[in-house]
Amino acid sequence: MELKSLIQRSEFAWEVPQTGAMRVPGILFADRALVEAMDEKVREQVINVAKLPGIVAASYAMPDAHWGYGFPIGGVAAFDPDAGGVISAGGVGFDISCGVRCLLTGLTVGEVEAVGHELADRLFAKIPAGVGSTGAIRLSAAEMDAMLEGGARWAVERGWGRGEDLFRIEEDGCVAGADPAAVSAQAKQRQRDEMGTLGSGNHYLEVQRVVEIFDHEAAVAFGLKQDEVVVSIHCGSRGLGHQIGTDYLREMAIAAPGFALALPDRELACAPLSSPLGKRYLGAMRAGINCALANRQILTHLTREVFGEFFPGHDLPLLYDVSHNTCKEEIHTVAGEKRRLFVHRKGATRAFGPGHPELPPEYRAVGQPVLIGGSMGTASWVLAGAAGTEERAFGSACHGAGRAMSRNEATRRFSGRKIVAELAARGVLIRSPSLRGVAEEAPFAYKDVGSVVEAAHRAGLARKVARLAPLVCVKG
Repeated sequence: MELKSLIQRSEFAWEVPQTGAMRVPGILFADRALVEAMDEKVREQVINVAKLPGIVAASYAMPDAHWGYGFPIGGVAAFDPDAGGVISAGGVGFDISCGVRCLLTGLTVGEVEAVGHELADRLFAKIPAGVGSTGAIRLSAAEMDAMLEGGARWAVERGWGRGEDLFRIEEDGCVAGADPAAVSAQAKQRQRDEMGTLGSGNHYLEVQRVVEIFDHEAAVAFGLKQDEVVVSIHCGSRGLGHQIGTDYLREMAIAAPGFALALPDRELACAPLSSPLGKRYLGAMRAGINCALANRQILTHLTREVFGEFFPGHDLPLLYDVSHNTCKEEIHTVAGEKRRLFVHRKGATRAFGPGHPELPPEYRAVGQPVLIGGSMGTASWVLAGAAGTEERAFGSACHGAGRAMSRNEATRRFSGRKIVAELAARGVLIRSPSLRGVAEEAPFAYKDVGSVVEAAHRAGLARKVARLAPLVCVKG
């Protein structure tokens, strides 16, 4: 990206000036090198989002931002329903509530490495992964609706987890206001056999070592200890979320002229939050969030069963679960005034700072856990929401490293078989149904996650707590 088009506000904040039809400026959080490496389309998409009605304060891009569908991946924007604000299906994306959860094991690296290959094989056999993967669970129509309304709470009530898990999940595992009737029959049909599956793309289950602690107070609160092992699960709402996105993008694009919406990009199809269509999408999107929360809860149960075979008595408590692709109704203070806003986070993580009343009591003093996903051969991170992050970007931070190249380019450059062998030589065991998928998600296809995390840390979005390194990765 050309720096001459930006105004540098600090070492880690760059402004896209408000011009033309923009209603607010854009703000990119990144260091100089990350901004220069960003595609020019990121700036274009930040500008387009800034043109949508009812947007508040600014159109933001996190340090991992890259070109996405409508919004940049790593894009954040809040809309005020009382000021004509909109909700955008493109701003949420197709993989609704794709997110990460992290489980503590209390096991040492030595204990896990002693059974590494067997553990990797059992996890791969137990956790369905890959394009169109299906699981053992079949939902009736009534159970599908119950799941869409209940989220992780529904899963726990049916034996896939423990009650205490729910207090370590955003919204206590269930987003209110979900409307199963707003979800199409086709979306429900696609999900009937996909509960408890990872899916494909950058979704994974990873066994990780805590390599380094940066914030000891937060690490103690989170239960993280150096050289112990954790398990991270990254996946979303599978076919159901994708179909909700497809259905409503089409409907919003057709309806836009009726709302007198001049879309700067058809991919930013949206509807007024106050309109019947906007409310219906909101109900469907919340059902998609609950689907993802239930899915990750079932995967947690399956993971615990596998670990129980090798390590009886280790119960793998949940550290936290955060979602990425959502629109959340939240109260934020803007220019000294409390306002009810709908915050779109597209490839971005909620990152509430210390003292926020929505955090579990045990985390309230240090801030919300922010889980930054890795890419098989590189680090993952645990951060904590920083003080003042609500004022900087509505309590948001990055969600991963961010792609540095397209999947097609990655498959031209890398061999999946070679990557598996190279990582095995480094002690990282990969299990995947698709070598092409491994090539698409090659570690070098992503930005340097350390630089991205450092930028988030120094921009005041979230604080570094711990760095994790992969030991076993089941890749979708």
